[in-house]
Amino acid sequence: MVFGRLYATPEGLNDLWAVSDGEALVGLRFVSPAEAARLRGGGDVPVFREVERWLDCYFAGRDPGFVPACRFSGLSPFGAAVIRELFGVPFGETICYGELAERVARRTGGRPCARAVGQALGCNPICVIAPCHRVVGARGSLGGYSGGVGNKRALLALEAKAP
Repeated sequence: MVFGRLYATPEGLNDLWAVSDGEALVGLRFVSPAEAARLRGGGDVPVFREVERWLDCYFAGRDPGFVPACRFSGLSPFGAAVIRELFGVPFGETICYGELAERVARRTGGRPCARAVGQALGCNPICVIAPCHRVVGARGSLGGYSGGVGNKRALLALEAKAP
């Protein structure tokens, strides 16, 4: 069974749609205002309270210090390695695609490819918590973001203001 819940974000960001399999968070994505108005969630599963606690702390400008129960399924082995490396990018910091590719290559024994990392990040099913917004271009450009560049910019600004 699949459960969904809408999370109202602070002004300047699109709201987030959280999806759970009843045990873990399996999806978190930004939704347009029109889509948010149509979405109807169901079920009060415990992981949603954990995710909301994480998001409340995050949007208050603090590193939550924990990761809610998440299940990343459907990723290639390379994509899973990229997502794992994201959790090593600290709150308030950024990393460029090339550097992230180097880290993944060291861990997997493969060859670094910034473009492949970018493609894998585009498949991240749990945005914000798996912090793909912290990955930027070599010269600080924002690059792409499946949640929209405006949301990426707002997330980075929020983290930059953190104490």
